[in-house]
Amino acid sequence: MGHRKQSAPRHGSLAFRPRARFRRLTPRIRFWPEIEGKVRLLGFAGYRVGMTHGFTIDTSESSPFKGREVFTPITIIETPPLIIVGVRLYGDSFQGLRVIWENWAKTLPKYIERRITSLRNRKKESAIEPPKELVEKTKEVRVIVATQPYKTGIGKKIPEVFEIAVGGGNAVAERVSYALSILGKEVTIKEVFQEGSYVDVFAVTKGKGFEGVVKRFRVKILDRKSNKTRRGVATLGPWKPSGVMYTVPRPGQMGYMQRLVRNLRILRIVENPDEVNKPGGFHKYGVVRNTVVMLNGSVPGTPKRLVKLRISARKGEAKIEPPMLTYVNIRRPVAA
Repeated sequence: MGHRKQSAPRHGSLAFRPRARFRRLTPRIRFWPEIEGKVRLLGFAGYRVGMTHGFTIDTSESSPFKGREVFTPITIIETPPLIIVGVRLYGDSFQGLRVIWENWAKTLPKYIERRITSLRNRKKESAIEPPKELVEKTKEVRVIVATQPYKTGIGKKIPEVFEIAVGGGNAVAERVSYALSILGKEVTIKEVFQEGSYVDVFAVTKGKGFEGVVKRFRVKILDRKSNKTRRGVATLGPWKPSGVMYTVPRPGQMGYMQRLVRNLRILRIVENPDEVNKPGGFHKYGVVRNTVVMLNGSVPGTPKRLVKLRISARKGEAKIEPPMLTYVNIRRPVAA
């Protein structure tokens, strides 16, 4: 067996263990970067529509194709306005950040009580400002937002409710006053991001159910004359230690896991959906009715699934140059 390959790189990264189903459809953002400039939100959310392609002018200084048209895959995300339904102030504690003050908007959007049933019995009071003592202890300011899926064509009513941090400004008091000023109002994608900025995308991947080791870890199919199975690992490990190590590929859940894609560039923000809609709508999504964001590259998930956008934690806003998008593949109806 001198021709047999004696070693090979392992299959399947150990960085994503355990490979278990995510707890919910909505992804979670655990870190919010610090930014400079005006006070604004650090993230937004939308619904994944689908993909297309186009051509852009390469402006990278280190690229051999600088100044030339290059092919670019494009992901389309529909971003209806978000409603600011609450404000939270976080302070330090022995176990990390904790909520020291919270207030909800006087009027809440429809269907939100289906998501948070405890809001049905709340007392509708007008918004008040937090005491100055709590503002001085505040380390982080976040707003509670609610999506508006009923403004899209995905056939969903119950909104998603989650937090988005407020950044920028010279002091925490500026962030608090900004959060209170937008309480109960709608925020659009253009108030948060602009064309040319880089974002980090959080999404839940497409679920594939229970899969074997060949599809799950790309294990090689064994020879036709092998004993027992062919679509399995040749050995589960040595005699000692007498157990199967966690590094051995095993069948199990594949997909439906949260993933982060860093530094995707916003190519265009289209406010008129007629410029993007295809005849008959997009496959498995339908017709777009709100502002659309075009990102260069692919985004995990299926059509109609919620996707969260956050300002890039590594690039930030160092150099924001409007990209030169020369062509986007939008199929038009053919004249009879």
